[in-house]
Amino acid sequence: MRKPEFEPSEAVLSGETTDVYLVRTIDILRREGIDPEATMEVFTSRAGVLCGMEEAKALLAKALPAEDREVWALADGETMERKEVVLRITASYQSYGLYETAICGILAHGSGWATAARECVDAARGVPVISFGARHVHPFVAGVMDYAAMVGGCAGCSSVVGARLAGIEPVGTMPHALIIVMGDTVKAAVAFDKHMPPEVPRISLVDTFKDEPEESLRVAEALGEKLGSVRLDTPGERGGVTVDLVKEVRARLDLAGFDQVKIFASGGLEPERLKHFLESGAPVDGFGVGSYISGARPIDFTADLHAVAGRPIAKRGRIPGITANLRLKRVM
Repeated sequence: MRKPEFEPSEAVLSGETTDVYLVRTIDILRREGIDPEATMEVFTSRAGVLCGMEEAKALLAKALPAEDREVWALADGETMERKEVVLRITASYQSYGLYETAICGILAHGSGWATAARECVDAARGVPVISFGARHVHPFVAGVMDYAAMVGGCAGCSSVVGARLAGIEPVGTMPHALIIVMGDTVKAAVAFDKHMPPEVPRISLVDTFKDEPEESLRVAEALGEKLGSVRLDTPGERGGVTVDLVKEVRARLDLAGFDQVKIFASGGLEPERLKHFLESGAPVDGFGVGSYISGARPIDFTADLHAVAGRPIAKRGRIPGITANLRLKRVM
């Protein structure tokens, strides 16, 4: 992936997304004329895959004074241990104190999504995993969710904005809606092939109207070598996508001479199901994972001041002064 380009929103920069006690703190300090250099450290509550640091850095680049700042951090995609310091900021406190809430929130959700994605990727054992979770989150965060999934190891994502952040083309098949509106899977697949650019993969759903193996053969016969994959997304009401179903589709395609057609599976997948498919010998060539990634529990991050005006300090229960972490790299 290329380095993403994040642009902090006006709501974040203005402090509208900040806990009000921080807004009041900055107001009080400004009125009192108090603005010492302070060092704030951000650490994680549990192990996982770090994500959100590029977005946090974009915010800090806007907020911190260019001539008097020092920022040390881990990078997106790095693993982190419980209570490890992932970010250290030294600058005038008023320049960044307002953004403690935003920084912790950015890292919390990004790292939760990336960690869930890594669990799926590890379970898939080299079979590509595509993030299909955009429909399960608010549209304002769909892009950063998909970007986090890519940081966690996904081979692609479905949302246009997430793909743009990751510097790739979005990945998708065709919706049931296209097939239902046109009234037939083959008609929809032929229309898709007719109107989509040649670089868009021809991947057809095959579970809408007929038996999946039968539908797979109908589409393969219609598109021939242009058909790249069939997608199994059988709903739970029909038993979902099973190992036996995948094996039957593969066997019938091969017997008919369509061994080049790959099989893509989706629908309520999570790491244990991915492991089950592979351990049972199901010939799946790709997985689409949605809610397991998009619904991942955020990883809590805590921000603490550890030095003010050069003097080590901390709240009770925490050790004053800089917390050593040789993995941190200076980024500003």
